[in-house]
Amino acid sequence: MIWPCSRRSRRGSVVLEFALAGICVMTILPSTVRLCIGLWNYHTVAYAVHEAARYAASHGRGCVTGTSTCGITVGKIMANISTNAIGLSSSSLSVTLKTDSGATTACAPITACDSNTTRWPPTSNMDNLTGKKVTVSASYTFTAGALLAWPGGGSLDFGTFVFPAQSTQTILF
Repeated sequence: MIWPCSRRSRRGSVVLEFALAGICVMTILPSTVRLCIGLWNYHTVAYAVHEAARYAASHGRGCVTGTSTCGITVGKIMANISTNAIGLSSSSLSVTLKTDSGATTACAPITACDSNTTRWPPTSNMDNLTGKKVTVSASYTFTAGALLAWPGGGSLDFGTFVFPAQSTQTILF
């Protein structure tokens, strides 16, 4: 009796199946990890921008009148963003501050404004009054890393993505 599929003819099939499936897995796994890192970066940028807008809105006119000294500066807002943007490269993060009247302050990258002592929101055009809006927007440049890296071959750059984030808050006091 002759069997249609003898042991001898199946020899090496495990190695072949692993090679076919292994190539797919070795490609998809690092890609999935890099995608997750990109999503985490996007969420971190959005969170940092939201917190910076809240921080700026909570330091409106009530903070610069009377004996209160809780006024903030552009540098303090950038420090707030840096604190909340854990793990992000500050050289890839650009921030723009905008008031209700249209006054803007751009920091590209955010380290360019670390020592900026300009009060924000500004008192000009009454931008720090209750009911006025402050907008903090940012963009983070994320470079998709290598999907396949061969030993000694370096890495291949498959693309650069810009993650935008914006938050608008109303000055409440």
